[in-house]
Amino acid sequence: MSYINEQVHDFNGFKVHMIPTDKFKTVTMFLQFCAPLNEKDVTKRALLSYVLKSSTKHSPSTQDLQKRLDDLYGASFTSMLTKKGDYHILTLYMTVANERFISGASTKLLDESVKLLSEAVFQPAAANQQFDKKIVKREKRSLKQRLEAIYDDKMRYASQRLIDEMCQHELYRLHTYGYSDELEQVTPESLFDYYQKMVAEDQVDLYIIGDIEENQSHILNAVQSEFTFSKRQERTRDVRINFDPVIPNEVKIVKENQDVEQGKLNLGYRTNIIYGDPLYYASQVFNGLFGGFPHSKLFMNVREKESLAYYASSSYESYKGLMIVMSGIEFSNYDKAVAIIKEQLEAVKKGDFTDHDIDQTKALLKNAVLEALDNPGSLTDFLYRQVLTGQPVTAEDWLDAIENVQKEDIIKVAEKTSLDTIYFLQGEEGN
Repeated sequence: MSYINEQVHDFNGFKVHMIPTDKFKTVTMFLQFCAPLNEKDVTKRALLSYVLKSSTKHSPSTQDLQKRLDDLYGASFTSMLTKKGDYHILTLYMTVANERFISGASTKLLDESVKLLSEAVFQPAAANQQFDKKIVKREKRSLKQRLEAIYDDKMRYASQRLIDEMCQHELYRLHTYGYSDELEQVTPESLFDYYQKMVAEDQVDLYIIGDIEENQSHILNAVQSEFTFSKRQERTRDVRINFDPVIPNEVKIVKENQDVEQGKLNLGYRTNIIYGDPLYYASQVFNGLFGGFPHSKLFMNVREKESLAYYASSSYESYKGLMIVMSGIEFSNYDKAVAIIKEQLEAVKKGDFTDHDIDQTKALLKNAVLEALDNPGSLTDFLYRQVLTGQPVTAEDWLDAIENVQKEDIIKVAEKTSLDTIYFLQGEEGN
């Protein structure tokens, strides 16, 4: 069976991905702008994501924009930023009810939504080559609050600090939402200049997901009419092209003192295995066995058996070949926790896991993918991964590849995995 029916249309300056499915009673549009991470622009890009979602030329206030969304039967419109490897993705997305399921709804509901999304991109609240000053000031305040919230959330803060230290000479160190101390340097004029650059140069992909089988041609005509991106130099987006493996010479240890009640111990490992690598799927299974699921070695041994951690898990950053361990511990348990986390990797290297462990991990991985296909955002993320990696992999391919991973493949991944950085956020009394 085919889990996803994706049809890609290459228009002048951008691509449209149509995904007809009867799973949803809404139609969701994800407009993705992709550019390499750039130190001088990362904060501007973050602020721009806030400004573009808050108003348009014909809806110059948040209230005006919300009223238009309400008139579209409660449509929603927002933005988000993500960092995937060395790429910075700005997404504008809109969800609108499928007019087929609304009694008396105008047949132009989706058309109006396409127009509004286009207006947000091509007709923002700007004049004389600058964004509205009041809007920029307000959204600076909103972004600053988000950045402060990351500092206040010590689990997120510790994760960010680990990457700061581990990847300090790599683009991946750059923060997705920029830097608070750079915000005041961004002016309405400089932000508008960056906006024009983004619209002119970024690689653009529009995903439309919903029960659209019957009126695809109509939707495509509407999109082609409303979205007029200029032709641009097509970049080959393949994370493998610029990937430079990093082999740690020694483990970097960073300890930071703050007024916290619980220690945050994060360990960064290098696998140097990314999309396209023959061991990529084995890396997924390895991470699941090591710390990705409740039956994993980290959870069972560090948290349950030894009671050394309030939480202990790992995640695999497959655009960069990193595995990140996150744990919350008592300050005094630092040495014990580091030692036992290291022991779990050695155990996997020695093949100290059962066929049942492998089967359970595979089942959970496959179930996670199937669940992702039932959510428009996760489904788009799965499909967009193919764009970024240059790897056209279907859901069926992915599921089959996971099933075909062998024990020796998992051991090979473990043997290629080396500890790079240890970051420990401890209390003021810590040493």
